[in-house]
Amino acid sequence: MRILIVGGGGREHALCWRLGQSASVDRLYAAPGNAGIGELATLVHVSAGDIPGLVEFAERESIDLTVVGPEAPLVAGLVDEMESRGMPVFGPTREAARIEGSKVWARELCQRHGIPAPRSRAFDDVHSAIAFLDELSPPYVVKADGIAAGKGVVIAEDQAEARVAVEACLVQRMFGDAGLRVLIEEFVEGTEVTAMALTDGRAVRPLALSRDYKRALDDDQGPNTGGMGAYSPVPSGGADVEAEIEEVVLAPAVRALEEEGIRYRGVLYGGLMLTKDGPKVLEFNCRFGDPEAQVVLPRLVANLPELLLASLEGNLSHYQVAWAEGACVGVVLASAGYPGPVETGRPISGLADAAGLPQVQVFHAGTVARDGRVVTAGGRVLTVTALGKDHEEARTRAYEACSRINFDGMAYRKDIAADAMEGAA
Repeated sequence: MRILIVGGGGREHALCWRLGQSASVDRLYAAPGNAGIGELATLVHVSAGDIPGLVEFAERESIDLTVVGPEAPLVAGLVDEMESRGMPVFGPTREAARIEGSKVWARELCQRHGIPAPRSRAFDDVHSAIAFLDELSPPYVVKADGIAAGKGVVIAEDQAEARVAVEACLVQRMFGDAGLRVLIEEFVEGTEVTAMALTDGRAVRPLALSRDYKRALDDDQGPNTGGMGAYSPVPSGGADVEAEIEEVVLAPAVRALEEEGIRYRGVLYGGLMLTKDGPKVLEFNCRFGDPEAQVVLPRLVANLPELLLASLEGNLSHYQVAWAEGACVGVVLASAGYPGPVETGRPISGLADAAGLPQVQVFHAGTVARDGRVVTAGGRVLTVTALGKDHEEARTRAYEACSRINFDGMAYRKDIAADAMEGAA
C-alpha cells in the first residue's frame, strides 16, 4: 500500500511512524513533511494547502490512501476533490469539516440535537456582543468563529478583558475572516479532556482519552497555543466516563450530522469538560489533535491502515480498538516567543541521544534538514514522548529526553502530566 500523509507537524510524524509499522504499507510519502518525517517517508515539495498539487501527485503516484492531518485542507475541500476522482482519502468532506471550520455552526448543531454544551450566543455586531456579557457571570469565554490555529479562544477574567477580546475579532479583525463572528460562552468548571473517535459516519470507535495543555507557560499561564504537551490516559476518565462520552456526545454528534444529510468519515475530536452534570462540548475538531495524537497513537494496539480504510469504506463496525497498558506523556519543545513571532534556523542537538532512551519517541514538527543538520523551522519544534508503566514513569522518561535536546531559545512547560499523578494518587 502506498500512503500519502498531508501535513508537516508532530501529528503527521506520529501518523507516519505508526502507519509505517504496518506490514501492508510499502511506501510512505508526506507533503510537505519535516526533517523527522523525512527519515520515514519520501518528502513531497507540495504544501498542505495546495489542493491541485496534492491531487496531481496522488494521481501520478497511484496513491492507495491519502491521510489528511491538518484542518485547513479539510475545510478547503481536499477530500471532496479527491473523492470526486475516485481516490481513497481519510478525512471528512468540506461540509462535514464545518464542525471545526465554524464554532457557531457546531454549537448550533449541538443545540438542535440536544448535545450537552455550555450556554452560548453568536454575534457579528460588537455592541450586541458586549451587551450579552451582562447576562453571564465571569470568567467569560470568547471564541473566534473560524479556524485560528488554536489561538482564537480567550478566557477573560472580567468584562474589560472580554471586551478587548470581542473587539480584537470584530473591530480589529485580528483573525481575519475567522473572526467575522464571535461566540460568547459561559465558563464551565471541571476536568478538560480530549475525546477522539474514528467513524465511518455510522459506527463510532472511541480512541483513548487524553488531556492537552493549551497555555504557553506553567500553571496554565500565558497565551493560548496550539498545544504544549499532552498525556493519555486520563485518570478521571474510567470506563464509565468513556461510555458516557460515547453515548451522550460522540455517537449523537455523528447521528446528528447524518440526520442533516452529512456523512462524516474520519476522526471526530471532542474537546470536552467533565462537569458535575456530565460531559459538555467545548469544541469539535475534524482531525486528530496535535499534540494528542502523539500520546494516543503510541498506545494503540491495532492495524492503523486497516482502521482508516474501514472508516472511509463504511465497515468500521467490523473492527475494535485496544490500548496498551500504562501511560504516554508528550512534552512540546517550542521556539522562544511562541505563539508569537519566532526566529528559525537554529541548529538542534541531542536528537539521537534523546531518541535512544527507553520507550522514547521524538516527533518532529517545525524542523527542516539543512546542510546535514536539523534546524528549527517554526514555533512548535518537537514533541518528546515517552511510554511508561504509569504517568510518573512516562513523565520522568519524557523530561529526561527533553534534557538531552538543545537549541537556542528552546522553551517548554515543566508541569506536563503533573496533575495526572495527583489524580492517580
